[in-house]
Amino acid sequence: MRTVSSIRSLFFALFLLCLSASSYAQVSIGISVGYPPPPLPVYEQPICPEEGYIWTPGYWAWDGDDYFWVPGTWVLAPQPGFFWTPAYWGWSGAVFVFHEGYWGPRVGFYGGVNYGYGYFGRGYEGGRWDHDRFFYNRSVNNINVTEIHNTYNTTIINNNTTINRVSYNGGHGGIDARPSREEESTGRERHIRPVGAQNQHFQEARSNQELRASVNHGKPPVAATPRPGAFHERGAMAAREAGGRYEPPSNRPPNAGRPTHANELSPHERFAPPNTGNPRVDQRYRQQQDRLYTKQEQEHQKLQQRQEQEHQRLDQQNSNEAKRQQVEQRHQQQTQHLEQRHEQQRQQIQQKKEPPHQSQSRPGHP
Repeated sequence: MRTVSSIRSLFFALFLLCLSASSYAQVSIGISVGYPPPPLPVYEQPICPEEGYIWTPGYWAWDGDDYFWVPGTWVLAPQPGFFWTPAYWGWSGAVFVFHEGYWGPRVGFYGGVNYGYGYFGRGYEGGRWDHDRFFYNRSVNNINVTEIHNTYNTTIINNNTTINRVSYNGGHGGIDARPSREEESTGRERHIRPVGAQNQHFQEARSNQELRASVNHGKPPVAATPRPGAFHERGAMAAREAGGRYEPPSNRPPNAGRPTHANELSPHERFAPPNTGNPRVDQRYRQQQDRLYTKQEQEHQKLQQRQEQEHQRLDQQNSNEAKRQQVEQRHQQQTQHLEQRHEQQRQQIQQKKEPPHQSQSRPGHP
């Protein structure tokens, strides 16, 4: 009996350890991009729908090919006493890295980015908790005081004299801010990652082509919503203007603008018929070409099936945005590596079939 009791105690201890690890896990880092996101657009905050909702500012996300705007929205706090720490982009010395937002008892570091409406670069000035009720600061929030009575009015003095719409930390032109000791310790406290409504809000933004930076040029038609996913409701707000001049990157990294998934790849063109002057040699080259073509098409299909299965698992597990972006980045790398390898194989076949009198230059001709 003592042995059974010890085993049960051990399992219970391990169970608590697992709960603790998941509750206090450090916020994950999403994907990395070779060039910075556009400036933050200028927009109005929708009115707060009801008591208990906390403002989560909009931000630029990445879908593997382009930045797209995730509208700011009011989100019901997952539990009393929790605040939202916004996501942000930070320069790592080689690329811009995405840091996922999270819920927690205190507001952590979010890159010093001035998102407005209480998120002015440090902490949150938009409200405070009093036991299980949230009190809203009317000076920075759009609150209907006839519906929500737990409010106060404190004017916030922003000591930062430089007003800009920069959306990232570090790097050329980025915000020069570092986390304080308190913010670093906050990053190690108990966290809750974005809730299901936020993940669905993100996915709807990702599927909306009008929210892509290459389409709206930094001025999204839906910049903020009264609730998650309410893109077409009356209270949704369009951006008044772009936060700055939109400059499409002239030196995008090799991954940008190229296929993200195997199902976006076009079938390879068939090789031109070999003509070396030797029928037997031509036949051998043709057989090699046909075998390579069949093999590459099979590899395309195999990769496509694997990527589609991973997308299905993400949907079934209701994965958060950071996990989805990591998968998208991996899919893009897989697809492009496959295409590069296939192109090298095709070039090798082409070089082998060239007869000597075609591959050599005549005197006086380059």
